[in-house]
Amino acid sequence: MEAIIISKEQFDGLISKINEIHEKLNAKTAPKQEVFLDNEELIAMLKISRRTAQTWRDEGKISFSQVGSKIYYKLSDVEKTMQDHYNKSFAKK
Repeated sequence: MEAIIISKEQFDGLISKINEIHEKLNAKTAPKQEVFLDNEELIAMLKISRRTAQTWRDEGKISFSQVGSKIYYKLSDVEKTMQDHYNKSFAKK
């Protein structure tokens, strides 16, 4: 086994670089903050009517929060709903 000797300054520089890499990795893996859409943003995004949005809420097809008279949707819930109702194309024979 071969031993490598470095100076204190080199060691401190190495530790500093390791800490920088650690911070960058932690910044990239930090949990993504949830994005909320209001009813108007959902309607515009999905190009649906107010009535359709109301029906989806009434039927439990989409999760939502209500604060006073304002309706909000988690973007992740909207994406999950769309994915759950995704239909693949039929295979051609």
